[in-house]
This record gives sequence, C-alpha cells and structure tokens, in this order.
Amino acid sequence: MSASPELYLGVDGGRVWSSPIKGTAAPGAAMLPKDEAENVMITDLIRNDLSHTAVPGSVDVPEFLALHQHPGLTHLQSTVASTLAPGFDWTPQMWPVLLAATFPPGSVSGAPKLSALRIIRREEPVARGPYCGAIGWIDADSRTAELAVGIRTFWWDEAQGGTLRFGTGAGITWGSDPWGEWEETQLKARKLIGLASADRMNP
Repeated sequence: MSASPELYLGVDGGRVWSSPIKGTAAPGAAMLPKDEAENVMITDLIRNDLSHTAVPGSVDVPEFLALHQHPGLTHLQSTVASTLAPGFDWTPQMWPVLLAATFPPGSVSGAPKLSALRIIRREEPVARGPYCGAIGWIDADSRTAELAVGIRTFWWDEAQGGTLRFGTGAGITWGSDPWGEWEETQLKARKLIGLASADRMNP
C-alpha cells in the first residue's frame, strides 16, 4: 500500500517528466537553505538522467522549488521534463533504455549518482526492498506511464513469519544537522505509522 506523493517518471508519447521531492518541513515552518540546496542538486541530477534519452536542448524545468502541501507536512518539489530523441521514440528499446537511464530515482540515491550508490551498497546493512524503488504502471502500446517513487509505502514481508515494513529517511548534505534529519524522518513517517497502528475497533 502506497501513499507516495513523488513522481519518479511520467511518460506521454514522446514527452517524459520527473518531479523530485527534496526538502521537508512541518506545516507553516520555513524551508532551510539546506532544503533548497538539496533540491537544486537533485533537480540537476534529474536533468542529467533525462538528457541521456532526450532531444538535445529539450530538457527543461517547468517547476522549480515549489511548495506542495500534504497531510502533516510540506514538501519542496521541482519538475524536469524532456522530449524523447528519435532513436528511442516508438521503438521497443524505449522502456529498458529510459529506465536504465533514470533508475533508481535520483531523489533517493543522491549525487553524484554512481558514487552515492556505491556508498549505499557499502553502508546500508540490509537491502531496501520496494522502498525507494518504483511503483506504478506502464502501457507500452500507448507509450504512457506513471511511476511513483516507493516512499510512504507499506509492504508485507513473508520472511520470519511475516512482517509489515515501512521505510523512511532523509537526504544528507554537508549542511545537514543530524538531529534535524532524524526529526525529518519522524515527521515523514508519523501520520502513516499512526494510521497503520490505529485500533480498528475504535477508529
């Protein structure tokens, strides 16, 4: 079950776009300079990812550092869009090449992406599973797709008798405050964990 607010990849014909979320605050609280810097960094990473399959010069940023309200929190979101190059448009190779160029979503890997992924593999003690992956649909016949980043998502793990799992985290930059990052992870998780923990007999 997912309540992900973040678009990893949207496709409509030859148009492709992604809306990375970086920057989180409680309702009414101001975003920090660190939040804006993080969003700018990841927006540039997404521009680079989309450029691998794009018509040169077609990558643009129609939304930049926009505030989006969600239940219990506010996010900073940008949107990057591009036009698929003729070599990928209307070909069976479009989907694997597009996914290979953009996965995993840049907002949950970090930048530079290859170095960040090496650090994640080295430092994280367990695999993320569906968390931070992609959830959604692809209609190859109509060349449309909508894939969300697998955040704010519960999944059932059959191992060890069955466990309901939920992942949350925060982006770390040079300007991060460790306790502030911990508070951000709690803010992101609080409402959904509360719903999952509610007494069904006393809604």
